[in-house]
Amino acid sequence: MITTLTNAMLLDTETMELVGERNVTIEADRIVEVEASQPRVKADRVFDARGRFLMPGFVDAHVHHVITTMNFHRLSTMSAVERALGMGRLAEGMVQRGFTTVRDAGGDTKGLISAIKNGLCRGPRIVRSGRAISQTAGHGDIMPRQGVPSAAELHSNDLSHVADGVDAVRLAARTELREGSVFIKIMTSGGVASPTDPFDSLQYTAEEVRAATVEADHRHTYTASHAYQPEAIRLAIDNGVRSIEHGNLLDDATAQRMVKLGATMVPTLVAYKAMAEIGAKLGLPQVNVDKNTGVFEQGRGSIDIARRAGVELGFGTDLLGEAQTWQNQEFRIRSELEPAADVLRSIYHTNVKLCRLEGEIGRVAPGMAADLVVSNVDPLAKLGDLDAPESALAAVIAGGEVMVDRLS
Repeated sequence: MITTLTNAMLLDTETMELVGERNVTIEADRIVEVEASQPRVKADRVFDARGRFLMPGFVDAHVHHVITTMNFHRLSTMSAVERALGMGRLAEGMVQRGFTTVRDAGGDTKGLISAIKNGLCRGPRIVRSGRAISQTAGHGDIMPRQGVPSAAELHSNDLSHVADGVDAVRLAARTELREGSVFIKIMTSGGVASPTDPFDSLQYTAEEVRAATVEADHRHTYTASHAYQPEAIRLAIDNGVRSIEHGNLLDDATAQRMVKLGATMVPTLVAYKAMAEIGAKLGLPQVNVDKNTGVFEQGRGSIDIARRAGVELGFGTDLLGEAQTWQNQEFRIRSELEPAADVLRSIYHTNVKLCRLEGEIGRVAPGMAADLVVSNVDPLAKLGDLDAPESALAAVIAGGEVMVDRLS
């Protein structure tokens, strides 16, 4: 099947400029032509995108598929079938919102990736960390209190490995790398959505962090860390972590340290806004609602601190369950804090590097993956208007397959 999009105003993601109308031809799952003149290849189907804007598919650098609802009690009692169907629904929703590649930052998604590949459901390209690695009573420990093990060992669930001590952390990292995880995720601070840890707690020791980062380094990949406060961020980056997830309490000195060590930060601001506004209605436990107080505002401030220091920023959402319908609202939030070109650079440059997909996604050019978004919105002039995908997006193509068609 050969598909051509005609007369689309193209965003060049190398220069972050609109370069005029282009005709883009797709064969199978690849872009084969990008021409200002008429296409040389005869297409089986043609979509006229005149008056609209063409971009590569969006990339979200922080999602979770295994957390299919914000009601954690219901989540803990779901059958495997319910969980699987919920994960498929979340994946399909993401690609319909224009996110053709996502970086899953914690959870067992092997089955979901296989289901998408084999056509059992639709979804984005998933770049996975596999299960996150957490200490007992850490951000990834979702075991009931009476289920806490009496000795340090490795305990695993769909979301995480609970691992205490250097040997257990090393085993958890090696397990995920053996299973094909693209990067490793650890927890070095408390969090909003976990049941037993204070938000401001410091988690893991330097030796345990290094156990994970050394294993990732040996596989020529990297370790990401969930971290909010400066102490947790420094614990991570000083011991080899290269990507900080969230970073809401970042300070100037830590931002400068991140730049010196070449560490990236992935803000996920919309998650805290959603938990504050709809979390309780959707069953988010009160303890988590309380822990979320003020975190959104602090995260907005961390963007300014990071930018002034020169920290490289990614673009993530970290929405849980039903709140994932808010995914595109991160465009609105970030557009109020940064120039549109910088936000787009986070999506198409930084996120692509974090996904280890340079040369595969993030540009509209021959040979690249046929992941495309046709927008009614000028992304440089009105980036925030992408917050409403039903009206903003005219078409979404993922891997050459038309996922959304409002052009016909």
